[in-house]
Amino acid sequence: MEKNQKLLGQIVSDLGLNAPFVKGETIKIKNCWHFSTDGNAVDQMFYDESDFIDGMNRIYVTSLDYKITILAFSLMDTHVHFVLYGEFDECNRFMHDYVKRTSRHISNRYQERHKFDGVPINHQQVDTDFYLKTVICYTVKNAPVAGLRHNALDYPWSSGPLYFKTPGLWCSPRWTDMSQYDTCSSQMTLSWRRDAMRTRKQESAEVRMIDRLIFPGEYVAYGIVEQIFKTCRSFNFFLCRTKEEDVDARGGSISHLSIPMQEMRQHKNEICKELFGANSIKGLTTEQRLRLARTMKARYNSSLKQIIRLSGLVYDEVKDRL
Repeated sequence: MEKNQKLLGQIVSDLGLNAPFVKGETIKIKNCWHFSTDGNAVDQMFYDESDFIDGMNRIYVTSLDYKITILAFSLMDTHVHFVLYGEFDECNRFMHDYVKRTSRHISNRYQERHKFDGVPINHQQVDTDFYLKTVICYTVKNAPVAGLRHNALDYPWSSGPLYFKTPGLWCSPRWTDMSQYDTCSSQMTLSWRRDAMRTRKQESAEVRMIDRLIFPGEYVAYGIVEQIFKTCRSFNFFLCRTKEEDVDARGGSISHLSIPMQEMRQHKNEICKELFGANSIKGLTTEQRLRLARTMKARYNSSLKQIIRLSGLVYDEVKDRL
């Protein structure tokens, strides 16, 4: 992702990339933020591969309206993470706008209106070079930490596959040979590309795509991240050492669910079948849903908020009844 020289100079200064290294000392940085949505607030944000592809492309389209630099991101099925550089107001507006556009997409495709209204969006300032490296790696390895069977550097819905790669290649399951860009671009009409991106912006004519996916290097400053870590060895060191408890959320540590959401979703369906002969919670009464929630709570070590959401209930209304 190209940046003009003035902006690059500001980023280098604010992130301490030109500061001399002194062993044992951290470097103060500014205008850097970690944003995330509450993973317990909704049962799903992205339902299938098509939703994830649209979600990836939506990052690019939304970022065009804001003066921000994206250093890292990860889209999970229940929440999202972004590490952003820029003025706080710009980064905050980008994050809320991204969630708003995602909500609009879910409403149009599944008729689930206002699903993300009131979803908590957490943020924290990243104020040292050490913490910046930690939070980037935490974001990249979010999928395997959550129990998904993915290598942190190969999870397709994140910036993980971008860093320290051979020029011209992006290692991810389906989109590997970047030489396909020229072929794909020549075969795509402008209207087709704009439809894939859900935008009518003129910039869409120049964006590199494979299938319906915009190359994430179009909107992630992976070159700057490589400058932050300096070497692949340093990047791998932080990737291995970073633990969930190293990243503090607003008001305390980011919660760790012992059972991933996808697995709990499967358990929920199994219990629905066992108790009520139903394949889903649709059609269940409130009392039946409460029984479902109590059964999940008794059998599995998962957060109460997650269980209530999976049962299709409202947390504040039923938390005291469980």
